[in-house]
Amino acid sequence: MPVIAYIGLGSNVGDREGNVRRAAAFLAGAGRVAGLSSLYATEPVGNREQPGFINAVAAVETSLDPGELLAVCRSIERELGRERTVRWGPRTIDLDILLYGDRTVSTDELTIPHPLMAGRRFVLEPLAELAPGAVHPVLRRTVVELLRELQDPHAVVRLGTAGTTP
Repeated sequence: MPVIAYIGLGSNVGDREGNVRRAAAFLAGAGRVAGLSSLYATEPVGNREQPGFINAVAAVETSLDPGELLAVCRSIERELGRERTVRWGPRTIDLDILLYGDRTVSTDELTIPHPLMAGRRFVLEPLAELAPGAVHPVLRRTVVELLRELQDPHAVVRLGTAGTTP
């Protein structure tokens, strides 16, 4: 039975907007892309000595299990030239599974919900645009509630519409 998975997309190398748009289009290989948030210009988090990011969130209706969805995301990253060299470093594209329906997953390879999403404005702003009432299955709070309580000082600026909402 299909579920809606929310995938965070980010790029700060090369054609950042184009990288995010191409990655979102490639997500059709995982199922039906049911929505894409606006694009957001964001400050880097973690390693601050790098270019700013373009971020978005895609809603994907998928029949893939979480591990299969992760494999598709990693394949898209490779296709778009992602090299994993520096943790939280510059990247052509980064795809993170934020939510997978109301399921939780904890393996060596994958944790859902994404363990850092509740503290990151660059994730919650575009996610709130697509799914304000989505509930974090561990914290039992909606995306809007998490955003309202957020203490993250990093700048996040909406650039405009990237796609459609479900």
